[in-house]
Amino acid sequence: MKFKKLKFRSVGLLAVSVVLAAGLAACNPDRNGASGTNNNAAEGGNAGATANIGDQVKHQIIGIDPGAGIMKATAQAIQDYGLDNWTLVEGSGAAMTAALDKAIKNEDPIIITGWTPHWMFSKYDLKYLEDPKKVYGEAEEIHTIARKGLKEDEPTAYEFLDRFAWTDKQMGEIMTAIQEGQEPEAAAKAWADANEDAIAPWIEGLKPVDGKPLKLAYVAWDSEIASTNLLKYVLESKLGYKVTALQVEAGPMWTGIANGDADASVAAWLPLTHADYWNQFKDQLEDLGANMTGVKTGLVVPSYMDISSIEDLKDK
Repeated sequence: MKFKKLKFRSVGLLAVSVVLAAGLAACNPDRNGASGTNNNAAEGGNAGATANIGDQVKHQIIGIDPGAGIMKATAQAIQDYGLDNWTLVEGSGAAMTAALDKAIKNEDPIIITGWTPHWMFSKYDLKYLEDPKKVYGEAEEIHTIARKGLKEDEPTAYEFLDRFAWTDKQMGEIMTAIQEGQEPEAAAKAWADANEDAIAPWIEGLKPVDGKPLKLAYVAWDSEIASTNLLKYVLESKLGYKVTALQVEAGPMWTGIANGDADASVAAWLPLTHADYWNQFKDQLEDLGANMTGVKTGLVVPSYMDISSIEDLKDK
């Protein structure tokens, strides 16, 4: 079976907004009546009920960085579900959430690539589209990975990282604080100071060090900004390390751990999102296991949209 070559479009924040505005204005004029007036508000949030959803969003799925695993999975979903005339729009996480905010304020339809944990699920009423073909797999996990030899070189840090585990609700509290304007370092400190009972098992019985350096690598996702800043604060304030947090793309993060340029990361999404990197580097680093379970990725829409499955995206 041959698939048509997928269409991608790379855009920034402004470009995404322009594309969406133009697309929503141009699609399906019958929906607006002879006068051309937008009837979204009159429809009472029932977006998608009067026309093919593809026409309403100009057959676009708003994505994030082109190298992200969720983008690869979405490209596969477009093929597997026969969405030959759909375009996966490349951009960034910030551009995606800005487009989502704009659409929701107008009660316009929009389809995005989404994942939990993410602050947007706390701020907006969203839902995942069902994925009967399981293109996005089952629930994922966020793992802690470390360079080989860290256990011998820095046993205190290694044991702390091995113990570290928390919930999406706990992470969401830091992410929401950051999204509402707090600096990541301040949000992490405030959460740690207010949740000493949660932190106690991570550090119990560990002997602090005297200013030893430690490098943590992470990707610039809201979830990983929250977790890495939290660990940086705890490692420095409770265990005496001098931590450098290295913000990189996913590829350099995995490469850095594998070749020893970074000591560890708590930002490895497995088994799907970072599958290619795991297959490439799994013999060159150590997997300390999941620090969060029940993580999910997929296509996300506002709950007011009259659509429930990826299969519904195919034009009737």
